Amino acid sequence: MSSFSHLDESGKPRMVDVGDKAITRRTATACGTVVFEPDMWEALQAGGFATKKGSVMDIAVIAGIQGVKQCAQLIPLCHPLPVTGVDVQITPKDRQLVITCTVKVDGKTGVEMEALTGVTTAALTVYDMCKAFGHGMRIEGVALIEKTGGKSDLHRG
Repeated sequence: MSSFSHLDESGKPRMVDVGDKAITRRTATACGTVVFEPDMWEALQAGGFATKKGSVMDIAVIAGIQGVKQCAQLIPLCHPLPVTGVDVQITPKDRQLVITCTVKVDGKTGVEMEALTGVTTAALTVYDMCKAFGHGMRIEGVALIEKTGGKSDLHRG
């Protein structure tokens, strides 16, 4: 295992200097799910995936995009990145809303944290929009599933 890049020689936190790195195309995709109790799922489906607050999926998509754009404000050692694209998809499946967030950048550091923040923000927004039905929801399985560019690529199924 390599040393942690966000620690200096004495073990103190630092922001990594990416100044000498080449600008390359980098992408990251993360996913996660919001799992519902059966009665909540039925109520959500019966309402066309909308609540009094509006369309659950549409608002969660917008929240996911905002989450990506705010990543460096939320996570102290993340670099602010000139994101070139964000795609948040939310798919209903088996009492779950499956959230996928893909982020692209032409930059010197990757966008994994942005993709994970996008998924998490969208999932939290789903929870907020649906809590009037009850609190029988769980946010599960938030994970990075793919990244390209930089030192190495990652592809999980």
